[in-house]
Amino acid sequence: MAGKKTITIRDKSEIDFELGRTIPVATFEDGRVFGNLNIRSITPISFDDINATHAEQENMTIPQLRQVISEIYPGEDELYVIEFVVV
Repeated sequence: MAGKKTITIRDKSEIDFELGRTIPVATFEDGRVFGNLNIRSITPISFDDINATHAEQENMTIPQLRQVISEIYPGEDELYVIEFVVV
């Protein structure tokens, strides 16, 4: 967790976080915890509004980010930007 990634983009089923709360970060495959994040903000965004700033904050290019989001949330336009800091 080098701190390059400062946001994540999720759909409405994955935004049940309290602002200011610190949460553990774990691998999807085996649940191994490898760090903690403090949730700073949760902001609605449409898929078409994903821009260069979001891509940079996700440590990706715009095409890479849009491809990943399309694969994870096919056809979903109502998304949320979750901004965090590594603690």
